[in-house]
Amino acid sequence: MSGESFRRAGTCPLSSNHHKKLAAAATADSDPSSPPVPSLAEQLSFLHYPKPFKNPSYTKNVNRRTKNLKAVLTQERERERVERERRRQEREEKMDVDGSGAAEDEQEEELPTYSSIEAPPSVLPQRKYCDITGLEGPYTDPATGLRYHDKSIYEMIKGLNAGAAKDYLSARGVNPIVK
Repeated sequence: MSGESFRRAGTCPLSSNHHKKLAAAATADSDPSSPPVPSLAEQLSFLHYPKPFKNPSYTKNVNRRTKNLKAVLTQERERERVERERRRQEREEKMDVDGSGAAEDEQEEELPTYSSIEAPPSVLPQRKYCDITGLEGPYTDPATGLRYHDKSIYEMIKGLNAGAAKDYLSARGVNPIVK
């Protein structure tokens, strides 16, 4: 509802002084000689401030295309192959007549990369997870061999029949032997 309709109904929460200011502002907006009054949103806007984090001379490369995962992995493998070949050639050029110094270079050659799967096994112990919830499961039920997270899961495991316990164990990949 506008201020005028509130006044006619007699329920306007604003003072009559405020209505006079609104009317004056409306006539000021219609007067072409007075400068436009910016709204509160325009006054608080940061759009007209300079943005130093943007490069003013940046233009987007329209020829650049996105690559799928297969293309990215292929380029990574090719880059690693070229790097290995370059290092091998450098080693051959540096190699002495008797071939000393080759052992330390071989260790450097075997460093795992992001895409190589020949990484050494972890020195940390393997994590154990709850067979029911998938959360970390530090406890094991002695009767069924199921791993569980806490007391409430253990109560549920005690209520399982032998077939359900075998199914949970086989899902983990363990040969189910239920006592």
